[in-house]
Formats: sequence, structure tokens, C-alpha cells
Amino acid sequence: MATPFTTVPGAVLDDDGRLLHLGTPAIEQRSLAQGTAVAPLGDRTVLAVAGEDRLSWLDSLSSQALTALAPGESTELLILDPKGHVEHAASVVDDGETTWLIADAANAESLLTWLTRMRFRLRVAPRDASDEVAVVGGTAAAIARVVPEALAVWADPWPVIGAGGWGYAATEPHPGGERDWSEAIVPLATLDRLADAARAGDIALAGTLAADALRIAAWRPRAAAEGGERTLPHEADWLRTAVHLNKGCYRGQETVAKVHNLGHPPRRLVALQLDGSDAMLPDPGAIVRRDGDPAGEITSVARHYEEGPIALAFVKRSVPLDAALTVDTPDGEVAAAQEMIVPPDAGATASVPRLPRLSRRR
Repeated sequence: MATPFTTVPGAVLDDDGRLLHLGTPAIEQRSLAQGTAVAPLGDRTVLAVAGEDRLSWLDSLSSQALTALAPGESTELLILDPKGHVEHAASVVDDGETTWLIADAANAESLLTWLTRMRFRLRVAPRDASDEVAVVGGTAAAIARVVPEALAVWADPWPVIGAGGWGYAATEPHPGGERDWSEAIVPLATLDRLADAARAGDIALAGTLAADALRIAAWRPRAAAEGGERTLPHEADWLRTAVHLNKGCYRGQETVAKVHNLGHPPRRLVALQLDGSDAMLPDPGAIVRRDGDPAGEITSVARHYEEGPIALAFVKRSVPLDAALTVDTPDGEVAAAQEMIVPPDAGATASVPRLPRLSRRR
């Protein structure tokens, strides 16, 4: 598929024309983190919701309290099924007239279909805005410098615990604490300008692989990877930024409250440091094993510019924190050192001790 980035030097695109990388993913990660590059996020789709009732309507459907969302304020929401599992997630920013939802491209169409069915007689008009706008990611300073024409900018609240939220991760400092990440909603023509500037050497670009590696290192869940029909928000520590525990009723709320106040989620998200810098990375869905038996599965994986091969995975709650784990890869099993994101006793508003984080590889 022809895109503005096809002729950018080094550009590698997927079958849908999305910029994966420009030949140097590790350098692109560092540039993104340092604010010297921006990433066109072709794996993100923008939905626009207009109408006077838009915020109260989204509030009633989702896990987040949105009625009082101020123009320019950033948050995120989850759409849960009746049993409390994550069906959709979206980044949310309102400009005073339109609420912009940034969603994983793989899930955006089904999210829009569901929202459209839930309009009833309210004054709301959700639409797919992908033929009008695109998404560009980077640090707040890089976004302001490179795409000043942005229609709206979503600043990722992760991992700060929002109003009504709750954090399970018991590691200090949280690896996402220093992550500076924003996503700008820009006119579609901006992509042509960025491609021209990159070809001229005036700006540096990064691909979606670099952006995702930084996300994984920050333990940041996303719907296309950590969401799904089995995922409870508690399992991914998603109550931090996407759930308001004291808001009004919404689909799945009963499960959210019961697990948080009375029970424990059956799985928990962990970060894995994978052994073998030269080994092939496991694929999402690869089996995590304890003593040879399946104990979980990989959800996201990357080769980080500082930490080496890393992954996020869901494991059974019963897996001990000091368990020796391995992960299936095309080259065979590799050892995996576990870092606790969600503790085994998450839920029941458990109080867990704060733990120092494993040192990073250099």
C-alpha cells in the first residue's frame, strides 16, 4: 500500500502501509525517549464523538468518569462486557466540541459499531475520523515542536493513579514514572509534511516498533495486546488510569467492584526479562512455563534499547514470585526473570509491600 513514508530512507512498512521502523529500531527508541524523534502511529485510529450529550453518554457506557472532563484534559476508558472483561480501550481527550477517542486500529471498527448501536435518542454522533486525521506520538516537547497544527493532544496519564483509580503495582520507582508520552491528533496532510521533512533530513522519525518497546518497558497495557475476552482490568493494573471505582453504573461494574473489594483476579500481568540477547523473540501468545508446565502466555514483546529482550505476560495468580520461568521461542525455550506488576493478592483492596525494581541491563 502506498503511503507518504514509502520513499523515506530505510522505511519498512507492514502490509497496511504502517511505518514499522527505519532500519534502526534501537536508535529510534532512544530518539523517541529523548524527544528528538516522533512516530507516525499507523496502528492507531481516531473516532470522533460530537453532540451535546457526548461526555455523559460515554460516562454511562464506560469505566471512566467523564461528565466533568475539561477541554484538553487527558484520560482513558474501558468498555467492558457484562462479566467485566475488557472489550475495548480508548484514549480520551475533548476539545470542547468533540470528544476524540484514540483506539488500536485492530479494534476501532468494532468499537464504533458498538457505540453507534448505543446512541438511542441521545444527542451524540460517533464517527470514524481516519479519513480526516492521523496520530503522531512522542514526548510532549517533540509533539509541540514538530506538529504544532495538532487538533488535540492526548497526554498519557500512565502510571499516575487517577481520581477514583487504584494501583496494584508494588514496585518503586514505577518503570513508567519517567515515561513522557503524548499522542497528537493531526490533519491527514501532516503525514505528507512529515515524510517530506524526513526525506530532507529536517526531522527524525521512528516506527511503531520503537513506540511499542517503550510502552512495554513502562508496563503499559493496550487493548490489542493485553485486552480481550479473558482480561479483567485488575489483571493488568488498569484500574490506575482507566477505571473510576466510585462512579455510576456501567456494564461490568459489578465484577470490577467484587474483584477489587472481595476477591482476586485469576491471572496477573508480569514483566519478563528474557535471557539470550541473540535469540529469536517469542511471539505474542507464546507459552510461559514453570517446571515445563504451562503457566501463562506472552502478550507483548520487544527488544528494548537498554533492557534487551523484554515482554509482558499474563500468568496464573498461583505462580510464585520467585518461580523459575521459561518461554517458548522458535529457537527453543529461554529463561525469563519475572518482575511483579500485579501481586498475587491483588484485589480485596490488599495492602502489599513496595519492592525495589530489578536493575536495568546496560
